[in-house]
Amino acid sequence: MRPQVLTIAGSDSGGGAGIQADLKTFQELGVFGTSVLTAITAQNTLGVHGIEAISLEMINRQIDAVADDFAITACKTGMLADAERIEVVAKALARYDFDHVVVDPVMVAKGGASLLQESAVEALRTKLLPQATVVTPNIPEAEVLAGMEIRTEMDRMKAAQLIRGLGVDVVVIKGGHADDTDAVDLIMAESEAFRVKAPRIQTKDTHGTGCTFSAALTAELAYGKTLRQAVVDAKRFIHQAIAHGLSIGQGHGPTNHWGHRLAKEEVITIDVMYETSAR
Repeated sequence: MRPQVLTIAGSDSGGGAGIQADLKTFQELGVFGTSVLTAITAQNTLGVHGIEAISLEMINRQIDAVADDFAITACKTGMLADAERIEVVAKALARYDFDHVVVDPVMVAKGGASLLQESAVEALRTKLLPQATVVTPNIPEAEVLAGMEIRTEMDRMKAAQLIRGLGVDVVVIKGGHADDTDAVDLIMAESEAFRVKAPRIQTKDTHGTGCTFSAALTAELAYGKTLRQAVVDAKRFIHQAIAHGLSIGQGHGPTNHWGHRLAKEEVITIDVMYETSAR
């Protein structure tokens, strides 16, 4: 039986991020995707033009309907909009206790629009992250979660430790916002820390990269892969999605969710920083 997974996130009418990106990723990776909608956005590659939240009752009903019928082994969260919706989702995750929960702490869209109210950050830190297996912030999001600036490699390490202190098992600080020649992600767990890197690609077509990466990671974990293998395979998937761009839209275009079908070359490298016998 194929793994069954769940995404709890907002809709992107432009199709490049959110629920749409998650379901495309799940389909490409061969897992059966279910979904819970938290908000609807009027959105395209030029930006977010409107947001309407789904009622708390309807979010709960969606989660219960999916979890009571499907054998969900891994779940991811994306855009949750505000503190109330974060709390509803956190309570549901505690109720159903899925094997893996990947939290993509969506805060700002590529065009700059805020997708998470400031008052919701504390709920994200205190209610949702303690329910998470993995959290996947980019550098600006990691700065908010850790409450510190990130400028150096040591800063990233310290931020990852602070975020792990919030109760999440694994922190993946993505390197897309850095200026390095390679796109380097830092992964920190209790028993290991490592980096994965791929050549940085100069393109404006990066809309939905965070959603797609976290969805790929969710799918790989659902297959029962180790953390290290799941992260490497998810990194490969998003790198290929960026490398084979679609050139769609007038702004930040979407990634190509079938790019992995076109790629021939191995590009992902691993740099193990430490590991213990507890791994």
